[in-house]
Amino acid sequence: MDTVTLPSTLLLTLLLAVGFFFFLRASTKERLQSLELVGEQDQTTLMNQLQEYFQARSYRVAAVDREQNQVTFEGFVQPSWFLAAFLSFLSAIGLLCLSLVLSSLFPGFIWLFLAMIALSPVSGIFYWKKAGKLEKVLLKLSPQENSNSSSKITVVAHRDELIELQKKLQLKKIG
Repeated sequence: MDTVTLPSTLLLTLLLAVGFFFFLRASTKERLQSLELVGEQDQTTLMNQLQEYFQARSYRVAAVDREQNQVTFEGFVQPSWFLAAFLSFLSAIGLLCLSLVLSSLFPGFIWLFLAMIALSPVSGIFYWKKAGKLEKVLLKLSPQENSNSSSKITVVAHRDELIELQKKLQLKKIG
């Protein structure tokens, strides 16, 4: 092969490895958001619905602050088997590409470079250990200023949990 082709291919492969590393790190990152929602029910009814909803999703009440009308729920979020396997698969493909480029540059070490593929499950294990965590959901209820029957709720939670909550309880987003 050309003397410029192999080093440039190695550089591109290493850049892809850096991209994969940041993708792996982002898969375990917390994505907390705050959202203000409004419900048509009064505060008591809405709070009962919220408590039932979170208990059905395996959350438990961790703290109650009656002065600020605030409740904190906790629940363990399971990591995804599919994503762990997918990350391991991507890692295996990336390590295979890197080992092929390195074995072209250094033909005497081909078996050592191909043995690097055995490290691919490390990415799935990394994801599994970091993604399984205790999540908190913070709820704060307040009466709607211009309505007697509706309530405003401020929720701080993972963005996927907020989307599911909004769909399930048919709450409207403010703003």
